[in-house]
Amino acid sequence: MTFKDFGFDERLLEGIEAMGYTNATPVQEQVIPPILAGRDIIASAQTGTGKTAAFLLPVVNKLLTEPHDEKHINALIIVPTRELAIQIAQTLEGLSYFTSVSSIPVYGGGDGALFTAEKKALSSGADVVICTPGRMIAHLNMGYVKLQGLKYLILDEADRMLDMGFNDDITKIISFLPKHRQNLLFSATMPVKMRELARKILHNPLEINIAISKPPEKIVQEAFVVYEPQKIPLVKFILQQKEFGSVLVFCSKKQNVKALSRELKRAKFSIEEIHSDLLQEQREQVLIDFKNKRLKILVATDLLSRGIDIEDIDLVINYDVPNDGEDYVHRIGRTARAASEGTAYTFITEKEQQKFARIEKLLGHEVTKAKVPEQFGATPEYSPRTAKPEQRRRFSGKPNRR
Repeated sequence: MTFKDFGFDERLLEGIEAMGYTNATPVQEQVIPPILAGRDIIASAQTGTGKTAAFLLPVVNKLLTEPHDEKHINALIIVPTRELAIQIAQTLEGLSYFTSVSSIPVYGGGDGALFTAEKKALSSGADVVICTPGRMIAHLNMGYVKLQGLKYLILDEADRMLDMGFNDDITKIISFLPKHRQNLLFSATMPVKMRELARKILHNPLEINIAISKPPEKIVQEAFVVYEPQKIPLVKFILQQKEFGSVLVFCSKKQNVKALSRELKRAKFSIEEIHSDLLQEQREQVLIDFKNKRLKILVATDLLSRGIDIEDIDLVINYDVPNDGEDYVHRIGRTARAASEGTAYTFITEKEQQKFARIEKLLGHEVTKAKVPEQFGATPEYSPRTAKPEQRRRFSGKPNRR
């Protein structure tokens, strides 16, 4: 199915063509028509399925073809992280380039000038606002945000927002919105608390499930069972064996990000790090450099495991075992996007073996245990039933106007 088949406004089709989009993904085929028809949606879609465009395109089209008040905020997109807010804003700017639709991302960090620009847009009106919960609450508490005319509410990565403790913030934001609006909820998983939230905000929703939350079969998954001190040397060894175009390394702790980054820089790799200690401007520049292929290796905390739309990543390394199966799926889901193939390696220490065994249970199969080269010395045996468990955790400015 092509995007012309949806009957979009010609101005929007120009943007779609300029972005290089031709055929709709399965989630777009299923989600766009009911959104255009005005239905509330609750959609479960695996990362990399094209869900951002699935909600942006019909909302922009409705703004172009249906009456709305330009002096109010017409569509509000709530997301868990500033990185995702920026990504969606950039995608929206590209798709709406040939239209008059205005938009602005509203997120934490930055200086007073950024807050002032956000205030101006929120008080004078913008067609689409993409925000993080905390930053929007800060503006709402000051009383100038024009939400009375809101027509569309979108929650993206909703399960992640609940995991991050934003439930109360989301409830408070929704209390400022008009009751009659179209609601779109997108989530990778559907735990009980997600369905409770859906019941509160959605009206007779259409439920759409696009594949279960498992990695694409195109991803080659392997795991290395190692001792903690063997991790950094093994990363360097892997990166020296083959010329990778783009590599993402995920660490559970920013201390590990810093230590690994320091050693890779000493080894003269093209590498940068991203974590919460960096200034927002630094994080944005690192992401731009990585996305534009000026940077080959990015070492990151879980901040990037969801929602970052970067194509053609050849290799994902889980330096630490993710906390649960869903995080594992989202981490390795950065590779094998679209028609490409990819590789995902996971390092497993003795303390992490039981955690990884639970991930394998969710996947429905064991992940191949790769042989660690003999030069690294003895390695632990993979025996999660007898391995010492880690401390138990619960498993499970001015709006852009064109």
